[in-house]
Amino acid sequence: MAKKAELLEKAQSLGLEVSAKNTIAELESVIANSAQVEQPTTEVEETESGTAKAGKRSAKALAEAEELKAKEERKAKLVSGEIDPTQEGVKKGAAPKVRPLIERRGKKYQEAAKRIEKGKEYSLQEGIKLAIETSTTSFDASVELHIRLGVDPRQADQNIRGNLVLPNGTGKTVRVAVFGNAEDVKAAKAAGADIAGESEFLDQLKKEEINFDVLISSPQMMSQLGQFARLLGPKGLMPNPKSGTVTQDITAAVKQAKAGMVEYRVDQTGIVHQAFGKVSFGDQKLVENAQALIESVMSAKPNSIKGNYVESAYLATSMGPSIKLAL
Repeated sequence: MAKKAELLEKAQSLGLEVSAKNTIAELESVIANSAQVEQPTTEVEETESGTAKAGKRSAKALAEAEELKAKEERKAKLVSGEIDPTQEGVKKGAAPKVRPLIERRGKKYQEAAKRIEKGKEYSLQEGIKLAIETSTTSFDASVELHIRLGVDPRQADQNIRGNLVLPNGTGKTVRVAVFGNAEDVKAAKAAGADIAGESEFLDQLKKEEINFDVLISSPQMMSQLGQFARLLGPKGLMPNPKSGTVTQDITAAVKQAKAGMVEYRVDQTGIVHQAFGKVSFGDQKLVENAQALIESVMSAKPNSIKGNYVESAYLATSMGPSIKLAL
């Protein structure tokens, strides 16, 4: 009876509905079941400082958030330049080790570059002779002239461009196409044009068949080529009066193109890049071609240029080292 009284008292203290009529086994079962269903409190107890014992509001989590915020602020100040990376307390990574450009070149290039005196300006004859000797390719390399002009290509009168027939040609086989009427086609074929036609030529363009290097047309036929501007324009094949490819004299235009006519134009940075022959030409022919190209560029000087027109000039072969010229 003492045990039953003890169980009854415990059940009543837990707020369970029991009575003296319940047996000892029933009392034990009721107490055991109440212990299983009892759930711990989920409320977050806060300390006297206002932080939680766990979770995002705990002291540890709040400290980590403050540290992350400080890192982000310091990073932003480094990017904006408000903090000097060399100052105390700010770590600076090791500077990357970058090899000089010459050391990243091939062995043949490095050996050829040793023959060119750094900072020296060579005459045209000396430069061409040295360019031939320092050509590193196994194929017949092109010889190129790069002239930096003191012009602003954004100004219409300073957008330098021109064309000329090189005295000794370019060393390349030029495929010439002519779009014209029956008389133009007949004259073009007699002058040596590779392709000449009217409607059949347009059919080729509609199929995007481009098997020519220069396209010549008469002014009367240009309206029919307008529909192919997006095809020909990006490739530099659209006929243009300034380049001599829109003309009434089809025979002369074809002969000039076959003889080695080149067209040059200053780029966005104010430099004219133009190949004027092959290494196999030899010194004399290359000098003659280079002189003709330089004279053409010099004659295109606009009246609005008051300072230096030619700022610098360099000579180079395909994949070869550059040689500074004294012009």
